[in-house]
Amino acid sequence: MKTLFLDESGDHNLSVIDPSYPLFVLGGVIMDSDYAKDVLTPRMAEFKRQLFGREDIVLHTADITRNRNGFKRLKDTAFRLEFYSQLNALMRELEYRVVACAIRKDEHLARYGMAALDPYLMSLDILVERFCRDIGDVEDSGVIVAERRGPTLDHELELAWLNLKIQGTRFMRAKQVERRIQRLILKSKAANSAGLQLADLVVTPIGRKLLGKAIQEDYKIIESRFKRSPSGRIDGYGLVVLPK
Repeated sequence: MKTLFLDESGDHNLSVIDPSYPLFVLGGVIMDSDYAKDVLTPRMAEFKRQLFGREDIVLHTADITRNRNGFKRLKDTAFRLEFYSQLNALMRELEYRVVACAIRKDEHLARYGMAALDPYLMSLDILVERFCRDIGDVEDSGVIVAERRGPTLDHELELAWLNLKIQGTRFMRAKQVERRIQRLILKSKAANSAGLQLADLVVTPIGRKLLGKAIQEDYKIIESRFKRSPSGRIDGYGLVVLPK
């Protein structure tokens, strides 16, 4: 069994586009489900315990960046450097593959206008395709875990998942999706899912890179984990950027 943990960076809303971040990224990490339970979860708990003396703190990029919700100690420069050094070491040692889809919202809206699809749902189709290919033709061998985003958006996501099982995607037939992926699970941030936290740590550096911002060590680690073609190509395999 494999699990795809999903998270997002940026706002999926096309009616409001932030000129400083005109991008939406849906990305995730694929790993063996037993590995997530037996290795990732205790290893992440140990990381938190060593640095913060507690396991209930949730690794969330926005909170880390703003030194809030348990991350106030990051205001101390020495501690912040130690935190990122150990976090990068953790991300480097764990076993996972990265898949992501990024939508340049301004270009997407300019090209399709009123017919522009919701960036989250559009990205979901792409990542489901890549997850199905990663699984291979094995029945009930995949699970998708995504973070809850509120009742309305959760309902939209559940409907989109149902539609994928009925209509499939552009390159993956509905029967293939339904056969390979067992279910979609929605979890709240309070559930403290190690897989969702790792996905959170992955998506923002991808967004920064696509916006032309300085590359940090975290992106170099992520780049080494992208799903690739047999020839080693990332574009179109581990990372899809739209519109093309």
